Amino acid sequence: MTHVVTQPCFNCKHTDCVVVCPCDCFYEGKTMLFINPEECIDCDACTSECPTEAIFQHEHVPAEWKGYIELNAEMVAVSPNITEKQLPLSGN
Repeated sequence: MTHVVTQPCFNCKHTDCVVVCPCDCFYEGKTMLFINPEECIDCDACTSECPTEAIFQHEHVPAEWKGYIELNAEMVAVSPNITEKQLPLSGN
């Protein structure tokens, strides 16, 4: 199982979750973060750190956000890895 970043992260990109990840499995897109499903060890450290509650275990992603499961897997291939805390997008 893996974790998935979903819609509440869009135009937000708080990186509190990134610094607690023991596997460095977060990737940064232009408007949101993504989790690499091949690297995530399902430790659950990131979920409690996300201030927008955007991270879910794969099996618990709300129905309206199921498309984010595939989106995370696709976007990590074209996004840089992120391992350090950064400022969120402006206004957040």
